[in-house]
Amino acid sequence: MDFLTQFFQVIANMSAASFAQHIVNGISLGSLYALIAIGYTMVYGILLMINFAHADIVMMACYFAFFGITVFHIPWYLTFVLVIIATAMLGVLIERTAYRPLRDAPKNSVLISAIGASFLLENLANYLFSGRPLRFPDIPLLSQTVSLGSVHIQAICLVIPVITFISLFVLLHIVNHTKTGMAMRAVSKDYEIARVMGVNIDRVISITFIIGSSLAAIGAFMWGVRYPGITPLLGVMPGLKCFIAAVIGGIGNIKGAVIGGFILGLGEVLIVAFFPQLSGYRDAFAFIVLIIILFYKPTGLLGVTPSEMESA
Repeated sequence: MDFLTQFFQVIANMSAASFAQHIVNGISLGSLYALIAIGYTMVYGILLMINFAHADIVMMACYFAFFGITVFHIPWYLTFVLVIIATAMLGVLIERTAYRPLRDAPKNSVLISAIGASFLLENLANYLFSGRPLRFPDIPLLSQTVSLGSVHIQAICLVIPVITFISLFVLLHIVNHTKTGMAMRAVSKDYEIARVMGVNIDRVISITFIIGSSLAAIGAFMWGVRYPGITPLLGVMPGLKCFIAAVIGGIGNIKGAVIGGFILGLGEVLIVAFFPQLSGYRDAFAFIVLIIILFYKPTGLLGVTPSEMESA
């Protein structure tokens, strides 16, 4: 009852401007989760495996951006493009060295390789860049405060959802309206039949990692501007939450990953806004939502069961 009383008191005392600011922050955080979650869901949709190194690819992308701007003095907009390219190459390198040799091996072997690739990237970053936290370079255009009436927010909070929806639109166009997308869908439905029908499996999987890693790079750059601290373990908790977002939406479903990301982002921000004393437990919100979703719909919000797939 105390929680309910405080909840209604907070709502009564909260101004429309303050509520709008919380909503914008939640959408911004949810957009970041969605960008990164898409990488998890794409790889699972085709290979039926979890790319545990994906979160650490995000971390490496943050370091690429940091050194590109601060050490090599490359303009931030050019660094943004170069980080996407470098991160896509890193994703392909991981796929070819850690996953491709185990393509026909048991799933447990691939899982262990994925975890090993994750630990390798974390320790490599710790060795190369040290464990000392670095501050992501300030980009005035994105970090400036924008006033919308009585609402004051960072410009990056408005940019992130726009970038996310543009990326989602382009990705859905590729998947649904191109030959490459048709090949991806064929491989996701039946790996062996697609190979027999002449689909270049290695090429399709490499493209999947390129797209997923590119979206991770975009998310990492936006994350660095929004949350400037960079460490070798940067991707651990965000990566875990993005994986949860993908599972909530129905892992393997792109739109589901986006929906799951927004559920987590808005939920985390609003639960702290309404119950400030629970701010230390905001990370637990993702796990609570995951448990509830899996209890009532184990395949996720937009996931389908094998019987539903057969009937379709």
